[in-house]
Parts: sequence; structure tokens; C-alpha cells
Amino acid sequence: MKAVMGTSSGKTNTKSQNVNVKAVVTIGQSDGGFVGNLLKPAVDGIKELVGKTLVLELVSDDLDPTTNSEKKTPKNWVENIETKEDAVCYVAQFELPLDFGNVGAVIIENEQHEEVFLKSIVLHGFPDGPVHFTCNSWIQPKNEGAVKRVFFTDKSYLPSQTPRGLQRLRGEELLLLRGNGEGERKSSDRIYDYDVYNDLGDPDTNINLKRPILGGNKQYPYPRRCRTGRKHSDADPLSEIKSSGFYVPRDEAFSKIKQSQFTTSTVSLGLNAIFESLDTILTDPNLGFVSFEDIDTLYKEGFHMPPLKANGLTLLQRVIPKMIKVANDSQNILRFDAPEAFKRDRFFWFSDVEFARETLAGVHPNKIQLEWPLTSKLDPQIYGPQDSAITREVIEPQIITYGTIEEAIKEKKLFMLDYHDLFLPYVRKVREIEGTTLYGSRTLFSLTKQGTLKPLAIELTRPPMNGKSQWKQVFTPDSHSSSHSTNLWLWRLAKAHVLAHDSGYHELISHWLRSHCAMEPFIIATHRQLSCMHPIYRLLLPHLRYTMEINSLAREVLISANGVIEISFFSNKYSMELSSMTYDQLWRFDLQALPNDLIERGMAVADSDAPHGLKLTIEDYPFANDGLLIWNAIKEWVTEYVTHYYPNPITIESDQELQAWWAEIRKVGHGDKSEEPWWPNLNTSKDLIDIISTIAWVASGHHAAVNFSQYAYGGYFPNRPTIARNKMPTEDPSEEEWKKFLNKPEDTLLECFPSQIQATLVMVILNLLSEHSPDEEYIGQYMEPSWVQNPTIKEAFERFNTKLKEIECIIDSRNANSNLKNRHGAGVMPYELLKPFSGPGVTGKGVPYSISI
Repeated sequence: MKAVMGTSSGKTNTKSQNVNVKAVVTIGQSDGGFVGNLLKPAVDGIKELVGKTLVLELVSDDLDPTTNSEKKTPKNWVENIETKEDAVCYVAQFELPLDFGNVGAVIIENEQHEEVFLKSIVLHGFPDGPVHFTCNSWIQPKNEGAVKRVFFTDKSYLPSQTPRGLQRLRGEELLLLRGNGEGERKSSDRIYDYDVYNDLGDPDTNINLKRPILGGNKQYPYPRRCRTGRKHSDADPLSEIKSSGFYVPRDEAFSKIKQSQFTTSTVSLGLNAIFESLDTILTDPNLGFVSFEDIDTLYKEGFHMPPLKANGLTLLQRVIPKMIKVANDSQNILRFDAPEAFKRDRFFWFSDVEFARETLAGVHPNKIQLEWPLTSKLDPQIYGPQDSAITREVIEPQIITYGTIEEAIKEKKLFMLDYHDLFLPYVRKVREIEGTTLYGSRTLFSLTKQGTLKPLAIELTRPPMNGKSQWKQVFTPDSHSSSHSTNLWLWRLAKAHVLAHDSGYHELISHWLRSHCAMEPFIIATHRQLSCMHPIYRLLLPHLRYTMEINSLAREVLISANGVIEISFFSNKYSMELSSMTYDQLWRFDLQALPNDLIERGMAVADSDAPHGLKLTIEDYPFANDGLLIWNAIKEWVTEYVTHYYPNPITIESDQELQAWWAEIRKVGHGDKSEEPWWPNLNTSKDLIDIISTIAWVASGHHAAVNFSQYAYGGYFPNRPTIARNKMPTEDPSEEEWKKFLNKPEDTLLECFPSQIQATLVMVILNLLSEHSPDEEYIGQYMEPSWVQNPTIKEAFERFNTKLKEIECIIDSRNANSNLKNRHGAGVMPYELLKPFSGPGVTGKGVPYSISI
């Protein structure tokens, strides 16, 4: 596109006329803003810009041939032309000389006294049509020392293909985003930098709230977070002090709609209010539920709240209206909405069939694995004998269809939830804390002829401690027990412990570590090393939105000292330390790819003749069945995109931004694992396709699978308790303890479950995390503006969109097949977590592009 004008005769007149260009600037009227009002939303009810406010310059993508310098237009100011519901449009006029060339960038200054949210700029007046600039960024006021901002067109360029007139601007913009690593970050900054997790504790308030520094040391390796530069604590010079809000780069802030969601059903603004309100309801934080009917009252009759204050609703009622129902204002009754599974079958959580089914199709379907033999790798001198107590005599009476253990192993019929070696080193530490306990656990399942899993045994182990030798015991379902009633309740108690282990691992590892935490270094590196003009930046951008903001909120109130996780989960103050240990032992980037993960767990084998190149060990494995559809759709889309921009290996190897991006992720963002041999090389298009597909899968499919049904399965907490408060009654019982259990075993189970305040807190948080915001961006639903500019990419995305619509139909068809028993247990909703699209709210389906909650 050249700046030339056509005459009425169809010939080009390059001598007599300049090009008149109209720049239409769209400013967001009420978009963006930090949760917690950390920065006043300056354009909420924006005033009409008067006089010299926004100043624009147009930049040619070519250099002046005589001076070899950039060609820019004179500055011009915008004038208001139209006010819309969510935006205000302005216009600026420019007259370009005929030899100006293509406009490749716009430089803009904000001479207001407040920040503004710039949505887009469109230049009109060129023969080849409008030139688009998608901005979606906050512009800080000049009087606060803000530098001029540069925005590039929606056309993508590899570094080596960057037009000469834009090369300097491209490099300088990246330098600004990296910062200098010094000083405390202001909420208006746009700087992306790294730091260790040294802000989870609060030692200045109480030295008991001091927490280990995660990352940057051999004892506690961890991914890096966004650097804030806050001052360090007096009580612990290695830790940053707490503040009223945690910095994230300004453009990472939630949109207005998402912000509204969090101000009505919020973590950051409402959590302290929830604590305060619950404390007025529940005078004893250790108070449990008296009966199962007492638990059901949460959903049926509701909680009787304290009397209304003069200003109306209590804090709890104001803060979380989407999670609760006020049935009668005069009586001030509070109800939690019953989860869908509970509505369909209030006893669904009792079922062993459902217990097993949820390992394949519940909120945590990516831990089940093929495993044998059951032998610990821990030091027997410290942790006791390594052999499992789950013996042939325990198993074979329950697998008569297969005969012997050897036959079942050969046919791949035995599966395991294994929390033995990972948790056993923490048993002693956790048991020193009042109100919680811990075991190492193994849960063994067999695959039936019907293709469903059947629980066979649970083994709970306590290592040698307090002068006692190792304790371990195996519990089996009641139908195989000699004493029906007693063993029935022991089995239920053992299940409660295992479910607490699974809930903790799910939240701390599969959800937080694998999704949120491990993704943050990829986001930081992308902004620091890939120009916004880079095609890979534009491919990744939808998968990066809002994650840093939600991660900062998690650091502030969920995973911090005395936060929700520590209060409500079995691991208490060792929660993040346990997450670090798991990162050290188990996290590998290559295993974040779904096919590799399935193969590693023995849930699939490579088979070129099978769909997706994998043969599943369990054919009806809903998470894998649907997940592979999403994985392959992503990989096909990424393959078309990458091969368009990188037709040969030389273009990969010579892309300095891309190589710096991948090196920084490994050496800095995940620097504690930088020397691991499993990191992929980045030499070919296939390497890049695999890397991008893995990042996109983790941010979309993996996160959706472990996030959006948390309330559906955990909102009725007996189905997924987060803590087991008491040890098993068979572990060194006193005569009084054993007699109490024999007389009223249901009381022992209720006392083992979370307390009222623990359960209620978790219900609130799980509902919040399970909710789609009204502006959710689902994978493949909307085309990024930069993709529209390239016909090849546009067509590839349209195929991607069509594929995802087909996946919706395939999943519906699978759920209608009654022979696929793992997709829907008796009375329980079908598996829809990986259906690509959804409406707002708690729907139990929908795959957003990014980890936005």
C-alpha cells in the first residue's frame, strides 16, 4: 500500500496531490481498571476531550532516502466526533506527501491529566483501504512523566522482515517493556520483569506467618512471578512486605465486565468481609457439622444471618450475591445454591462407582495412572519398609474376572491414585499442626469388563514418628469385608482421607502450579522478548490475557500465609512448600502436552493407526477422549499458522526475538530447571509447533478441565473434602476413641470433614472460580484483528473455528451414548468440561483461550 492517489481516468497522479488521511481514534469509555480500585478508572464516564489532549504522529515504514532517518508527520490533535455506549471516537486529519510510503506506526501522547484506554486507531484515505491499529492499552498522562507510546499496524513481521522505518521503534518498545530491574513498580507501569515468590508470608504482622522463599534456591525451586519491587520486611529481610494490592503491568488489568464480576463476587475485595461475616455466624472456627442433615441445610433451609445493619445487607450478602440466595429479607436467611450433582442425586457422593468415575471424568481427571509394582522409593531408614500392604490376598478376590494379578497387569487393568511418596515426607510436619492430619496414600482400581473403574483398596501410611514405628493399613469396600458395618465406615473414612489428598493435589498442583504458576514466566517472556508485531506474539496473545491479574490475586489472598488454602486444606502452612517440592520432582514442560501426559501415566500408547495417534488404555476416558479433540484442533491451527511464517528451519534459527524468548523462559522464568535435558530445542518448525501447542493447551483445555467444574463436584464438600481433621480410628486408638467410633461412626466421619468455616469458605471460592464472566473469550470463537489482515491466516482460523463447532457436536453425541458409562454416572451430569463454548455463569463447560480465573 503506497500513499498515491488515483485519478478519474484510472491513471495514477503522483505529482499534483498529497494524500489526505483521517485518523479515527476510539477511546474506551469504561473499560479496564484494577480490582480493588488500586488505580482510579480514569475513563469511567469519560469527559469529552477538549483542546490539545491526545496528540498523534504518523510514522512511515520506510526511511528517508536522503537522510536515512524516520519519516514522520507533524503532530496533530484529536477532536471528538461521536460518543457511543462503551467508547468515544475522535478524529485527527493529516496530509501526507506522496513519497511518504506506507504508514507503519502511530506515536501518541496523552496531554490529559488522567489515563485513557486506547482501543484502536483506523486510518482512512488510502487507495488500498483503511489501515488498522488494534491497541487495547492504557495511555498514561504526559504530566506524570509518561513516554510517548508507539502502536504498530495489525500486519505482522518477523524481526528480519521489519520495514526499515520501524526497526528502531520495534527495539525501543521492547526495552521499555523490560525495564531496568530497579525500583518499586507503580500501578500505571507496563514493565514485565521476574522475581521469586518472596511475598507469600507476612512476618511483620506475625513471625509465625513467615514463609519460605520459593524459587532461586536449591531447597525450594519454583517458577518466577512478576517483579513488583516492593520494600522488604523488617522481620524477614528476604521477604517483601504486604501491601494493599499486588502490581501487575497496567495492560494486564481485567476488563470492565470481568472487574464487575469480581467486585460483586470477589476474592480480593470480599474475602476479609467473608471472614468477618462468617466469624459472626460461626463463633467456633473448629465447629463441625452435627449431622448430614445439618450440611444439607446450607442448600435447603439456609443459614440464619446476623440481624441486618442499618445500612442494609450484611457484608457477606453484598459481596457474593451470585453465590447465594437471600430467600427472605425479613428473616435474613442465606442459602447456597446446591451443586448440580447434588440436585440430581443427593447421595451421589456415597457411591464407590462415582468415586471411581470422577478419576476419569471429574474435576481432577489427570492424576489416575497405570502403576505396578506398588513399591516406595523413599529411604526405608527414615520412612519405614518400602513394600505396600496391598497384597495379592487383598486384590485377587476382587478381580476374579482376570484371575491373577499377573494377568490383570499384563492386560493393563490395574490403576492407581498415588499420593504415597509425595505426601509421606510431610506427614510429620502436618501432624504438628492442630486440626489437620495426613497420610501417604495409595488407592487401587481395576478396570471392569464394562469399561468402568472399580475401587479395590486404599492404603494409608504413617511413617515412623514420635517413637512409634511405621503404621500402614489397607481398607477395602464393604462388600469384601468380614465385618460389614464397621468396615463400611472405615472404608468411607479412608475415602475421605484420599479425597482430601486428591483435592489438595488438584488445587495446589494440577490447577495452581501446572496452569497459573507455570504459565506466568511464558507471559512475562512473551512481552519482554517478542515484539507486538511478531506473529508468534499475536498467536499467543489470546492465551495470555488476564492470567497475571488472577495470579496476583491468588498470591494476595488464596495461597498466602493464613489465606484460604492454608485455612481450609490439609497441608496448611506447608501448602506452597509442597507445591515447590512437586515442581522439583514432577514438573516437566514436555509432559504438559496432553499426548505426552497420557503416555507418561500409562493411560495411552503411541499408535499411528489409532485416532490422534494414540490408543487409550481405557477407551471410555472422557477427559482424554474430549481433550484429544481440543489438542488436535489446536495443533492443526498452530501448524498452519507457524508454517506460513516459518517455511524453513533457517527462519526459526535466525529469528533473534524468538530464540531470546525461548532461552529466557528456560534460563530465567523456569531458571531452577534450566539444565534439565527434557527441554525441547527450538530449531525447526516442528519444535515451535510443539512448544506453542503445549502452551495453548495448558492455558485453554487443561485449565478448563481442572477449573470450571470445581463447584459442581466440590460445592457439596463431602464429595471432595479439602481436609481430613482426624486420624483413622484404627491408628493407635485409645479405648474411648474406638468405642466412640463403634457406637456412632457417622460422628467420626463428620468430625473428620472440614469445619463449618472451612467448608463454607471453600464453597464460596470454588463457586467464584467455576464462573465464566460475560465477556469470556472462548477458544476459536473470535478472530484476532491481526489474523484478519492475512488471507492465509484468516482461512486457517476459519477452519479452526469450524473444527471447534464440530467438536461441540461430537461431545454432545458422546454424551447421548448410554454405553459410555464413564461420561455420566447415575443421576450425575454428563462430562461437558471440554465443550468449547459456554454462556456466562457456573455452567460446567466452556474452554476459554486463557487462564482468566
